[in-house]
Amino acid sequence: MTFRTTAHAPETARRNGVVHAGLRIVPEEVPIAFSYGGSSHAVMMATPADLHDFAVGFSLTEGIIADTNEIAAIEIVEGDKGIDVQITLVDAVADALRTRKRHMAGPVGCGLCGIESIEQAVRKVPDVSQTALQLSHGDVTRAIALVNEAQPLHRETRAVHGAGFYLPGQGLLAVREDVGRHNALDKLCGAVVRAGAEGSKGAVAVTSRLSVEMVQKAAILGSSVLIAISAPTALAIRTADEAGMTLIALVRGDDFEIFTHPHRVVPEAVADVA
Repeated sequence: MTFRTTAHAPETARRNGVVHAGLRIVPEEVPIAFSYGGSSHAVMMATPADLHDFAVGFSLTEGIIADTNEIAAIEIVEGDKGIDVQITLVDAVADALRTRKRHMAGPVGCGLCGIESIEQAVRKVPDVSQTALQLSHGDVTRAIALVNEAQPLHRETRAVHGAGFYLPGQGLLAVREDVGRHNALDKLCGAVVRAGAEGSKGAVAVTSRLSVEMVQKAAILGSSVLIAISAPTALAIRTADEAGMTLIALVRGDDFEIFTHPHRVVPEAVADVA
């Protein structure tokens, strides 16, 4: 079978004081299992789309691989109730993962998957402080606007998150959607590296709040600017500050708030000169 990304759900709606029956398009949410060398590693509830990007991005942001060349093959196997994404790693990386799994303390959950300790949940992220990326005020608002425009699934359902990779002066390289905000970002990371692009050249823009794993994933991609529609958590701010990342949130029209390393965001005139 082929899993669909949406379904039609009967509803009783009240609009303008009138109650009537109708149909609502809603996103599908499917168990996606990631298996390495035949051994299950994690199960995510996710939108069944862009699964090759998801596999690469998840493997990268969870520290299973450091480079796409460490993946030998990806096979998508659909079952009755979910999808098994079977990832074959090159021998040395597969051996390292088997050793790691032998020391895992217990089950894992959604958002921070495959971790073995509290220390890994708050792991130190890559230092992106030396990245030369610079955005104008217009770039910030344009990045979010473009991501909003490039979400067909969200337009249908109003129930999924989006993550986009924005290149100043060029626009969006890619946008990915998912019911889970961290899944959308994993898919985006996979799309960017599979396209051969450098994460340091662009900004990550997301239609969600900024929790710590969003900062971690953006830094692993190599991006030094993370832009969001909603607000950040305190830990996300501290983590971004330590990583040298510019954290921009609460983008509403032309308004936004910068929480860390504001030097990368400059007025239009300055950006034009640069």
